[in-house]
Amino acid sequence: MTDLTAVLPGFPIQQYVRLLPSLEKKLVTTADLLTLDCVEIAKRANLPVLDTKRLCNAVLEALQASLGVAEVGEGEQTSSNLRNTGKDLVNSWNTISTLDDELDRVLGGGVPTGYITEVTGESGAGKTQFLLTLLLAAQLPQPQGLSSSALYISTESALPITRLSQLLRTHTALATCDPKPNLDSIISIVTPDLESQDHILRFQVPVAIERHNVRLIILDSVAANYRAEFERPGAGASTGQTSGANMAQRSSELVKLGQLLRDIAREHDIAVVVANQVADRFHGGGGSIGSSPMLNRHTQSSPLARRGHANIPSSSMGPPSSNFQERPSTQSQFVGTPDPLCLDHQQRWFTGWGDDPHPSHLTIKNLKTPSLGLIWTSQIACRIALIKRPVYGPGIVAGEENERGEPVLRKWRRWMKIVFAPHVAPSGPGLRDAVEFEIRTEGLKAVRGKNANVDDEDDLPTLPA
Repeated sequence: MTDLTAVLPGFPIQQYVRLLPSLEKKLVTTADLLTLDCVEIAKRANLPVLDTKRLCNAVLEALQASLGVAEVGEGEQTSSNLRNTGKDLVNSWNTISTLDDELDRVLGGGVPTGYITEVTGESGAGKTQFLLTLLLAAQLPQPQGLSSSALYISTESALPITRLSQLLRTHTALATCDPKPNLDSIISIVTPDLESQDHILRFQVPVAIERHNVRLIILDSVAANYRAEFERPGAGASTGQTSGANMAQRSSELVKLGQLLRDIAREHDIAVVVANQVADRFHGGGGSIGSSPMLNRHTQSSPLARRGHANIPSSSMGPPSSNFQERPSTQSQFVGTPDPLCLDHQQRWFTGWGDDPHPSHLTIKNLKTPSLGLIWTSQIACRIALIKRPVYGPGIVAGEENERGEPVLRKWRRWMKIVFAPHVAPSGPGLRDAVEFEIRTEGLKAVRGKNANVDDEDDLPTLPA
């Protein structure tokens, strides 16, 4: 019963101390007590049936109390036994605005409290600007904010005070609000390593929440300390760990972090927002236009997929001729995937990149993957991808390398895309339904009147022959 105290920390194990050693010896878990018949458990552990039944009932009642579910007695009202009814959840729904109506519309009103929201994107996509806006918007009264303080936990660089002051002066909603948001309501902490990060989240954050009425916690970024600890050259060599054991430990630490942040968000109704880095996604194909990078690489098939392929009957048609050359399909990248269950095929639906059915050449070359992998993805409730793409123009200054008017970088276009969320529908494939925005002096502003699904090649000039 090693997991009983972990599943139900407040369970009175002293009353059943005589039964626990036998259950421990026979590897009986808390899930077994809840699902198996008490007679079967008693036979398995050589214990009295009545004592075993009493323990099973006590564990079930403790779990129901922990979940907020109560038994309804005779004569009592049966309106609802849950801790929060659907009406209560709607009435208590709070969000923090991005201070732009179009961005808030896509987010379902803003960033919700009670959940972990991830903002991911490459450098320069606008993650920091997005987070700084939330720090100030949280101080606004409802419905834009929560009239509360915010906590900014940085793992890389200090809080950009200069930019915050600029937003306070230039943004209309912040400059005209009464009372006006201020920098004193933002608590900033720097965590240089995982040890200090864990200590801050477990001990200092709960104190700050109670003392300073914190309703927004930002962790920027979640991947920095884990990359420094587990992905540096020679990581784990001092303790004799192999690479696989090192990554297994990282996965375990990520699960603990996710559980800790979810508990904080739910218990205190706090919006937890984490920034995440991205990495380039490499593929083995030639990267031609219309071909999918996921289709061009050879991946190891799962056992289920191999069994499925083995049951496919052979075609009645003869073998193809020797001069037949197989070409990748240009109609859809979702057709003909060697293994639909492999990660390369599935990750397009939870990373934010690679789901465009008709990708351009530049899109294929710039595929990204959020850091920390699938383990971390399963810990968050909402993922917001900030995507940037270059816009090229003809060369302005003639020179040896630019005398023919080769295209040069003119500007960047940025989009906000909802990858998945429990409270709002995700954006469509590619940039469909994604909101294009610009970073201005007064903050993030949605671009109106433009088509967000314009291919990158549409902005390329025609070069002379």
